[in-house]
Amino acid sequence: MTHILVAYGTRYGSTREVAETVAATLGEQGIDTDVKQAREVRSLDGYDAVVLGTPLYMGALHKDVRALLEKNRAALEHTPFALFALGPIKADDGLDGSRAQLIDALAKLPVPTPASTAVFVGAYDPARLGFKDKMIAALPASPLHGEAAHDERDWGAVLAWTRELADLLTRAMVSAI
Repeated sequence: MTHILVAYGTRYGSTREVAETVAATLGEQGIDTDVKQAREVRSLDGYDAVVLGTPLYMGALHKDVRALLEKNRAALEHTPFALFALGPIKADDGLDGSRAQLIDALAKLPVPTPASTAVFVGAYDPARLGFKDKMIAALPASPLHGEAAHDERDWGAVLAWTRELADLLTRAMVSAI
């Protein structure tokens, strides 16, 4: 049976919720999955493929996801992996800028190219922000200034990507044998 790790970094829980949905959807496709925070992953041994989830903050991957990628660079040379990111917090902002940020962030890391990447709209709840993020959001020039809580995650897009991903990773694992 195929065994896939779905690991994620998160600051406020939105990426975790998407990672859990990705894992559940892969499970519906007959794939055994483990879901873990990226900082809890000690090794990729025993996994046939890896899916990583990260928020994009100011164009950067979450530090725990970046560390997992760097630490497991050699294993990822032989293990198919995919990566999703939560980029803008509003659908109106479009995904193109966040896709470019994701590609740039990955290019700065000495890791293989993922088999698939996706960018989804995230969620925003100012009540959950930490002190530093609250201060940034309070700045008049911040795009978050005055924003109310909202969740514009496109669950249909997450499900569609994950279903395609199940087939893509299965094919990648077979060709790696």
